[in-house]
Amino acid sequence: MNVVKLSAPGQSVHPYPLRWRRCVYAIVGLAIFLSVLVPLATTIGSVQIPFSTTFNVLLTKLPLISVDSSWSSTLETIILGIRLPRVILAGLVGAALSVAGATYQGLFRNPLADPSLIAVAQGAALGAVVGFLLPPNWHGFGFSVVPVFAFIGAVASIATIYGLARTRGLLGMTRLILAGVALAALLSAMVSYLVITSGDKIHGIMFWLMGSFSLSQWSEVWVVLPIVISGITVILIHARALNLIQLGEEQAQQLGVNTERIKIILLGAATLVTAAAVSFVGTISFVGIIIPHIARLIWGPDYRFLLPLSVLTGGVFLILTDVVARTAMAPSEIPIGVFTAACGAPFFLYVLRRRATILF
Repeated sequence: MNVVKLSAPGQSVHPYPLRWRRCVYAIVGLAIFLSVLVPLATTIGSVQIPFSTTFNVLLTKLPLISVDSSWSSTLETIILGIRLPRVILAGLVGAALSVAGATYQGLFRNPLADPSLIAVAQGAALGAVVGFLLPPNWHGFGFSVVPVFAFIGAVASIATIYGLARTRGLLGMTRLILAGVALAALLSAMVSYLVITSGDKIHGIMFWLMGSFSLSQWSEVWVVLPIVISGITVILIHARALNLIQLGEEQAQQLGVNTERIKIILLGAATLVTAAAVSFVGTISFVGIIIPHIARLIWGPDYRFLLPLSVLTGGVFLILTDVVARTAMAPSEIPIGVFTAACGAPFFLYVLRRRATILF
């Protein structure tokens, strides 16, 4: 809750209104930048395509707009069928992981919280590895079972630690973290064993575990999009409750927040968007930690602004990193998870070095 001090004539007012305007300007600016970045990132690749051509191809898909098509059908296929779904999926995954990380950090009041802390990422990894190891006839239903098993693994992991952490009708966040750390270690060990015994399937498994957008398709976008949008909407609606939880659960309850209900809703929403994000592209590390920290350090700890800023910043970040990952060593491609870890780990260590504690 923002409090504005009354000031006598000639005195300055409390700076919160200025911060509010700055956050609004940042949200609008990031939204505009993201709308420009999508067609710009779509032009970049092994085949050189002018930005004007990409922009015109995208305009033809908008209603009530007519553009003379002077490009070949091959270019249109590259833009609309290969690059655009990849860019959109990268933006969705970045937004999902960032807002999930910010939500976990707020719920646990722990700056290190992210999907891997409570075994969501490890559950998805185990499910994906099991999907890879299934007999070939399991993959003959017109779609890959790997994303399905990854999604199931992520949801099953959070359901397990929820059951372990809930006692007497109350969900203890400390118990949840401890159960998540223990289960994450167990699942990681199981994944390691399955990987070393996977035989000739180890290449596909390792490629998935390191994360990649190289096989992105529109079908994946249409599956991920409604889940991510719905989950982000639920989280944004409860931004004020997250602000009050930072005061402590008892004080939040005194201010009218049903903390047990809020914890279940936000934990479920953050887990669903994370599971949907990683099920198709693999585990991508550090996004859920770094992006909320960047937003918090620049624009402040108010979750009413921190959450939408994390969504937009995460989308921009992962689109940019995917562009670099697929062009830095072309025609080879750097796994996106390796690239985000290489960028995120030094930044995180720098933040820890400069600040003894990271304030919310």
